[in-house]
Amino acid sequence: MAEKIDQELDTSGLECPMPILKLKQALKSMQSGQRVRVIATDSGTQSDFPAFAAQTGHRLLEAKVVDGKFVYVLEKA
Repeated sequence: MAEKIDQELDTSGLECPMPILKLKQALKSMQSGQRVRVIATDSGTQSDFPAFAAQTGHRLLEAKVVDGKFVYVLEKA
């Protein structure tokens, strides 16, 4: 779905709340409209990432499972 990825963040092996904290840190250095792909192994991210996007105004463009990992693409507001 998302054609252009500006940053990739691998949070594999990290558990809540670290994937969200790493995402927040990455978004701080990005400009509006840029996209970040996050790879996670914590199943809690399935509810955390949509909630985070809804609360912060960032767009969750993609959420899928690939080879047992959770993959998200967010666009900075």
